[in-house]
Amino acid sequence: MREKHGLTDTLRRVLEAGGERVCVGDIVEALRSRGFGPLILAPVLLVLLPTGAVPGEPTVMGGLIVLVAIQRVLGRRHPWLPRRLRAFGLERARFQRGVEWLRPYTERIDRYTDARLAWLTGDIGTRLSAAFCVVLASTIPPLDLVPFAAALPALAIALFALGLAVSDGLLVAIGYLGVPVVAWLLVTQVL
Repeated sequence: MREKHGLTDTLRRVLEAGGERVCVGDIVEALRSRGFGPLILAPVLLVLLPTGAVPGEPTVMGGLIVLVAIQRVLGRRHPWLPRRLRAFGLERARFQRGVEWLRPYTERIDRYTDARLAWLTGDIGTRLSAAFCVVLASTIPPLDLVPFAAALPALAIALFALGLAVSDGLLVAIGYLGVPVVAWLLVTQVL
């Protein structure tokens, strides 16, 4: 059975990294050995937090998600990020406020997650989930034009990423339910 990693602990590790700003590179270094789930989850949280209302930020985070997830689809075990993306970040105080706001929720999530449906978080399951994260993240730029619409694919990606981060295949399975909803939103609101 895989070791379970809590989301609260993951966010604490991210906060411990870096200096005055929390950069993507800090997140990568803090979570490098923890896999792709936390590295996909970090930018997704920025889309779901109030910072996601800033025009263009969801699109940048969607690009980062694609960059990380496609590497897992292609079979990489450890993610690589270009220098420019590693330097992108937020002021520490702003990021910390978001993390503190999320803490009661992450602690609650940690209590209810478990290592279930392990085949969905194994090698093939992880690669398939990463492929769906790429597809969902690709819908974020056009949905960024509709206020708060990018939050829907971000929520589905968050379920995939959280499921992978805490080795809970049930969350991954629920993430798959978001795919047709995002497709419907894209067709009805953007196209």
